[in-house]
Amino acid sequence: MDRIYLDHASHMPVDQRVLKIAEPFLIKDFGNPSSLYSAGLEAKQSIEESRAKIARFINAENEKSIVFTSGATESNNLAIRGTAFRNLKDGKEVLASAIEHISVLNPMKELQKNGFTFNIVPVDSNGVVDLNKLDDLLTNNTIVTSIMYANNEIGTIQPIKEVSEIVHTKGRYLHVDATAAAGRIPIDIQKDSIDLLTLSSNDLYGPPGAGVLYVKPGVKVQTVMPGGGQERGLRSGTENVFAIAGMGEAARIAQKEMRKENARLEKIRDKLINEILKIDQAYLTGHPKQRLPNHASFRFSHIEGESILLNMDMYNIQIATGSACSHKTLEASHVLLAIGLKHEEAHGSMVITLGHSNKIEQVPVVVKAARETVERLRRLSPLAKKR
Repeated sequence: MDRIYLDHASHMPVDQRVLKIAEPFLIKDFGNPSSLYSAGLEAKQSIEESRAKIARFINAENEKSIVFTSGATESNNLAIRGTAFRNLKDGKEVLASAIEHISVLNPMKELQKNGFTFNIVPVDSNGVVDLNKLDDLLTNNTIVTSIMYANNEIGTIQPIKEVSEIVHTKGRYLHVDATAAAGRIPIDIQKDSIDLLTLSSNDLYGPPGAGVLYVKPGVKVQTVMPGGGQERGLRSGTENVFAIAGMGEAARIAQKEMRKENARLEKIRDKLINEILKIDQAYLTGHPKQRLPNHASFRFSHIEGESILLNMDMYNIQIATGSACSHKTLEASHVLLAIGLKHEEAHGSMVITLGHSNKIEQVPVVVKAARETVERLRRLSPLAKKR
């Protein structure tokens, strides 16, 4: 059976149009962007063109606000640790929602070791941040508040405009991890009044190895990786021209094609949700409406998510169970626990994220494989037998 790939939230293929733009910088147009000879200047020009493309993609004030990094994890660390340490005189508190990616939560936990107070904003059963609790927890000493645009595990989209208004009334800087959202929903950082924003190249069908941190003009950030002073002194190291050139082109294509592609994916997503929920004791996780157009996430009673993943792989169908960055711990997903699921419920997770290669004709194949997988695992499960 042909492969059906349904894990685009963890890794996307590089768009062939993107590869065409980026590939020359690996083979014939290579040059260090810091060098003054022609090859270096051409590489530098390509970086600046990508910077401008991404600035347009998120409606940034200007391209100087775009800082290239190695990916979303580095961008999140730079946003949180860099901003917290640079603004120590103004306070030592940081704040994040309970369902942030671990590359946000762990840097904040590290800040606790340096005397910072780290508070967590709860979410409701659909994964929407509690705005009243956010308001209660914010103080004048809260330097960085991090609320993701949309969650990669349950697909829920956050009310970022409302979050921003609360943060800027009582706190200082709002950081938004837009890794899962970019290319799926329009992002306008000026309209939403965002101070710091994270993007990932590979989550836009660009090459792995590049990311962006948008830094609003006037926001003070210090480097967390000193060196040669590239990228406004915030991210030292020779730039990955191949990945950066690809990321810029991927952002341009996403901006142009997003509306049409998302309308197509929504039809597939909705059909998958409708059919999979017909399976006995199958439940949707995340917001039923306020969710990413390519995202369908479920839980099944009495079985384990890793077993679901491995069994679906036997059908040559690749899905996820929780975050690809955290499943190695074998712990229940912190996101699913935060929305109120019990540990045994959180372990039965299946996450489907759609992409360019997915077609509506694949839905019956996926649903059949999911139904047979669930039935097989329940026959083997001692928990199911106790019912």
